[in-house]
Amino acid sequence: MFIDQVQIYCKAGDGGDGAVAFHREKYVARGGPDGGDGGRGGNVVFRIDEGSNTLLAFRYKRKFVAERGDNGKGGKFHGKNGGDIVVMVPPGTLIRDAKTGKIIKDMSGCEDFICCRGGRGGWGNKHFATPTRQLPMFAKGGTKGEERELILELKMLADVGLIGFPNVGKSSILSRISAARPKIADYHFTTLSPNLGVVRTNDEHGFVAADIPGLIEGAADGAGLGHAFLRHVERCRLLLHVVDISGCEGRDPVEDIKQINTELARYSASLAERPQIVVANKFDSHSDDMVDLNAFEAYIDELGCELIYVSAATGHNLDEMVQMVAERLRLLPPLTIYDAEFDAAEGAVAASGERKTEIKIEDGVYVVEGEWLYNLLGQINFSDYESLAFFQRVLQKGGVIEALEKEGATDGDTVRIYNFEFDFVK
Repeated sequence: MFIDQVQIYCKAGDGGDGAVAFHREKYVARGGPDGGDGGRGGNVVFRIDEGSNTLLAFRYKRKFVAERGDNGKGGKFHGKNGGDIVVMVPPGTLIRDAKTGKIIKDMSGCEDFICCRGGRGGWGNKHFATPTRQLPMFAKGGTKGEERELILELKMLADVGLIGFPNVGKSSILSRISAARPKIADYHFTTLSPNLGVVRTNDEHGFVAADIPGLIEGAADGAGLGHAFLRHVERCRLLLHVVDISGCEGRDPVEDIKQINTELARYSASLAERPQIVVANKFDSHSDDMVDLNAFEAYIDELGCELIYVSAATGHNLDEMVQMVAERLRLLPPLTIYDAEFDAAEGAVAASGERKTEIKIEDGVYVVEGEWLYNLLGQINFSDYESLAFFQRVLQKGGVIEALEKEGATDGDTVRIYNFEFDFVK
């Protein structure tokens, strides 16, 4: 079974709580607080599985939760960090935010990607000892790990896509030019899922070809296999438009090309502009009475496409076709890698759910509180510039800056969010 789109739930581990403990040892008076910090929660990490080309593994398992960090202990013992959970996906998988549909990451030729970060461990009471508060009876709880509903969408990584109506010989051609062995039979809709094949060339570079299931009229609206497989053509740098030139089934290759190109244009304008080579298959069975080659070639010239006559049954011109494709690919830009569209700051605000923010003024200081802000602070490294910039964007998108302005905060006023203070700047 071929599955190329699923929705999953990911949850990073929560941070462990800090401990409230005091040093007790014989002959040691006033040992003081020694509660250790909680461990960090595990991350949700996505990793490319080079040997996979389907999301079938997610058919029954769609919930991925990383380990929680252990709580701190006495003796200044740090809690154990939670273990990461690794999610294996095929190359070419797009990770989208389920709520917005925006792309978070394109898993194509990249390193491991941390999608949800674990919560920070809470501080033990050893951190809260001061000359005037020598016996702190409290510690900080761990922050929650990030959680998201995600959509995984597979767009195959193929240089070349074989497109055309059912039963025109796409699978047969792929089986002859590569080691792929798709199911082949003499009836329509033989191919029910895309097949990938690595094609070797004389210069040892080669390319990856994908046999895309046959398209029919209305595919852009979901007819037949519809959108389920049109998405796999989107990354292809070059399209091999396969038509039946024999006329054995009474089809007009010109009309077939027009219909397929119409469906491509309706699905994606950029896809319709992708370079094409017209591959006229079943040339060994061609009859002049059935198909007028002069009219056919005139139409291809009008399209501005290259044309080659082949026969998957006899192997006629297949080597020449491979060389033609390899030469064209050398002139084309590399595979499309999609840029991230998802704003992490917006995601942090959305993931916080209901956001209750309270602002009060104490001795001229604007004190801001809220559970979502408390959890947010645990994810910020205040010694890192990028982390601070992220924190500022979340406050802006979460409405905190606007709320402070309504309360009368002006430039230079002191704002305190729990144990973090800063000067307000519009």
